[in-house]
Amino acid sequence: MPNAWKEREDLVKAEADITAGEKRVSEQILLIKELARDGHDVTAAEKVLQNFEDTLEQWRWHRQIILEEIERQEGLGHDDPGS
Repeated sequence: MPNAWKEREDLVKAEADITAGEKRVSEQILLIKELARDGHDVTAAEKVLQNFEDTLEQWRWHRQIILEEIERQEGLGHDDPGS
């Protein structure tokens, strides 16, 4: 399992990115509501929100890839009688 520690570090980073991304999405939704309430055009703000959501989806996909790699590496370690 030579890269298991690296994968776990990547997982911690991915989790932090996702948490930060979820916060950005929530804040952008609140901003859009505030702008709309005050009668402002929200077109640009909605585009930013879509970008945030797309990025968040990619980060979640990346996290899943990391989790699968950790599982694969740990599975290899369990199957190897020499480990």
